[in-house]
Amino acid sequence: MAKTKTKPTAPERSSKRKSDAGEKIKALALSVVDQAERSADPSLDIPIRALSNVSFNPKTRYIEMGGSKQSRSFFNFGQAKRFMQTLLVASKCKELVDAGKTASIRQIYYMSKHTIKGTNEKTFDDQAESDPIIEDLEVSIDTLREELHVFASNRGNLAGPITLVDDGNTLDCTRMGSAGYAVPSIVEPDAVQFKKCEAKFILHVEKDTVWRRFHEDRFWDQHLCIISHGGGQPARGMRRLLHRMHHELKLPVYVLMDCDPWGYYIYSVIKQGSINLAYESRRMAVPDAKFIGVSSFDYERCGLTDDVKLDLDANDVKRAKQILSYPWFEGKKPWEKEIRKMISNGFKMEVEAMINKRLTYLTEEYVPMKLADRKQWLD
Repeated sequence: MAKTKTKPTAPERSSKRKSDAGEKIKALALSVVDQAERSADPSLDIPIRALSNVSFNPKTRYIEMGGSKQSRSFFNFGQAKRFMQTLLVASKCKELVDAGKTASIRQIYYMSKHTIKGTNEKTFDDQAESDPIIEDLEVSIDTLREELHVFASNRGNLAGPITLVDDGNTLDCTRMGSAGYAVPSIVEPDAVQFKKCEAKFILHVEKDTVWRRFHEDRFWDQHLCIISHGGGQPARGMRRLLHRMHHELKLPVYVLMDCDPWGYYIYSVIKQGSINLAYESRRMAVPDAKFIGVSSFDYERCGLTDDVKLDLDANDVKRAKQILSYPWFEGKKPWEKEIRKMISNGFKMEVEAMINKRLTYLTEEYVPMKLADRKQWLD
C-alpha cells in the first residue's frame, strides 16, 4: 500500500528553512576557501541592487532584479574591507541559524563590531555600513533576511475577522484591544499561520492615525474585512503578510493613501515592489492591489473646502512627474489623468481631509462609496 503524503508541520518547515539557510552560508564560505586553496584571489559575486539592474516585467507585473553582478575581492584594496565585512556578517547569521536564535539588524551590527587585533581599525564604523551588507548577503545566496534569523523593527498593525497562530499562540484579531495585532518582522509560515478567516477583503491604509479611526468605528466588523496599516511605507513584515494573505487566503487588497506623490509611491511599492528590494518582489508584491483613494478628483466629488488643501511645492511636482515616467505607471491613462489633475490643482490632500466634513464621514460614507464604485479605482 502506498504511503499517504502529509504536509510538513510548522517545526518541520522551520527546520528545513534553517537547514537551507545554513547550507547556503556554508556553501558561500566553502567557495572562498576553495579559491584560497587554489591560490586564487578570493572573491564574491554580488548582484547589483540599483535602478540600472532592475526592470518591470509586464507578465508578472512586478519589479525584478537583472543579472548584473559586481565582484568583491580580497586582494583589491578598495574592496577588501567590504569583502571581509560580508564574510563576517555571514558568519554571525550562521551562528544565529545554528542556535535557533534571532537578532535585529542593530544587534547584528554590535555582534560584528570589534577592533581588529594589532590595529586601530574597526570592522564597522557605524550601522550604515553593516545594513547594506545584510542585503548583499540576502541577494547573493537568494535567502530572505528573515530566513537568516535577522529581523527589523516591527511596524504595522491589523484588526479584523482573522485568527492567527503566532509563535504557538492563537490570536483572534477581533479581540486584540485598541492597538490590534502588532505585525512582527518575521511572518513566514513557520512563525505565523492562518487558522481561520472570515474576511472578504483587506483595506490597507497609510498611517496608524487613520487606521485607529477605522478600528474605533469597527469598520472591519461592519464590512467583514481586515484593516491594516504600515506606518507610512510598510516594512518588510507588513508587505510579506499582505502578500501571504492575498495569495493564500485569496483576499483582495484595497489601498487608501494620501493624495500626494508619497501616497502614490507607497501604493506602487505594495503593488509592484521596490527598486531596492527588487530581488524579493515575488515574495512581497501584490500586483492585483487596487488604489481606491484619496483621488485628486475627490475635492469636487466630495464637496470639500479650501481648508483641506495642502500646497504642492516644486519637489512634489518633480516627484509626481518622475512617478509618471515609471514603467509600471507609464501608459496607464487613468493614472496619468490622476497625477496631472493633482498637478493642475496645485494642491495635495491627506486621507484625514475627509474628516473635515464629519468625524465619521471617512468610515461611514467615503470608503463605502469608493468600495461600491469600481470606476473610481486605479490599477
